[in-house]
Amino acid sequence: MAKILPVVMCGGSGTRVWPESRESLPKQFISLIGERSTFQMIVAILQDANVFEEPVILTNAAYRFRVAEQLAEIGAKARIVLEPMARDSGPAVAVAAALAARDKPDQVVAVLAADHVFQDTALFKTLCAEAGRTAASARAIVTFGVKPDHAATGYGYIRPGEALKGAGAVRKVAEFVEKPDGAKAKAFVEAGYLWNSGNFVFRADVMMEEMARFEPEMAAAAVDAVAKAKRDLDFLVLDAASFAAAPKKSIDYAIMERTDKAAVIEANVGWSDVGLWSTVHRLSEKDADGNALHGHAIALDSTNVLVRSEDQLTTVVGLSDVIVVTTRDAVLVIDAKQSDKVKQLVERLKAEKRPEAVEHKRAYRPWGYYQSVDQGARYQVKRIVVTPGGRLSLQKHFHRAEHWIVVRGTAEVTLNGAVHLVHENESIYLPIGCEHRMANPGKINLELIEVQVGSYLGEDDIIRIEDIYSRT
Repeated sequence: MAKILPVVMCGGSGTRVWPESRESLPKQFISLIGERSTFQMIVAILQDANVFEEPVILTNAAYRFRVAEQLAEIGAKARIVLEPMARDSGPAVAVAAALAARDKPDQVVAVLAADHVFQDTALFKTLCAEAGRTAASARAIVTFGVKPDHAATGYGYIRPGEALKGAGAVRKVAEFVEKPDGAKAKAFVEAGYLWNSGNFVFRADVMMEEMARFEPEMAAAAVDAVAKAKRDLDFLVLDAASFAAAPKKSIDYAIMERTDKAAVIEANVGWSDVGLWSTVHRLSEKDADGNALHGHAIALDSTNVLVRSEDQLTTVVGLSDVIVVTTRDAVLVIDAKQSDKVKQLVERLKAEKRPEAVEHKRAYRPWGYYQSVDQGARYQVKRIVVTPGGRLSLQKHFHRAEHWIVVRGTAEVTLNGAVHLVHENESIYLPIGCEHRMANPGKINLELIEVQVGSYLGEDDIIRIEDIYSRT
């Protein structure tokens, strides 16, 4: 059969695994399970050229350089398509279908989530191929159903129906059921229902037909957004006005619960939606007492605890069934059985306008990152790291001066048109209003300490004059 076009959706904010996951760096880009991020794990599976075409990554414009960086880290190639704003999974799937249908109407597409884990990768690829054959021949929209190992209340359920004729293990979907309470979940498990994994395989023209049938506005918006999309560096940017016209709705509500083409294939491939800290604990390597420790973490006389710490030493003594997560600016301590309440906590933090709800102290940029070290009434200290070849925008500030002290590497600094090379243990002063730029011409990371002094130190006090990354 023809190869499958995989489309990876990775625009979510991942608030349920705060404080490591935040809008500025969501969970799909974090190494929660093993050394790679879940985004890198799914992309690695899709590199099998016997089954898949080159992947398409559908992501938020804010994450475009992070996506490109993580692809480069694992040596993977993909086309990156940018959503101008979040519109939920319905419009995202519509765009995936419209992109594929533009080049090949009967192209088989697999829409996969960037924050899901498939532990049995070989079986998963085999099932993708089987689902693809059914989607191609039977014009079915095939979802992957997972046999429950407990009565989960955080997943939707599928009641499998009769076998689809000539489609092997694929069956019709008799019913989709929303997330149930505990009693209903137990009854569903006993009755042979499957978890709805939220990953789909379909023919592009079939999905577009169903979109036109049930969600004509969504279909029209997706087709228009793709038709008017423009290239920006290595990215394809969907037309903002067109995409904004798409109703904000999940693919389940928009199509899957209404179509008569829904089918399911049982996929017992070690699937997990890495959406809760309790799931991270379950999938992590543990010691003899069931403790999973990551980073600077120690547990004494404790059982079944998850402790994660980026920098600070974090210790727990005499505890059981708790989760402790320490970042540079926040600490989470929660009963493992209540890890689903983290999202409520983040909503409260947002309501109280706490910056920790959405931003990390370390902010990633296409050239590297900066990290806040200290801040006072009229000063701020940052650590800045610029990767080899990285180049900040030519810019100026109206309210602050800056001192740059190089601690590693060499900085190429442009100051009012003049170029200076600033080496390790050297510094340069940038007065208020000057036009300046920093670049790393070397082969190792450039690291420096920036001291800002002025009446206003917000990130919006930047006038970009020229930028190789097309930022404004």
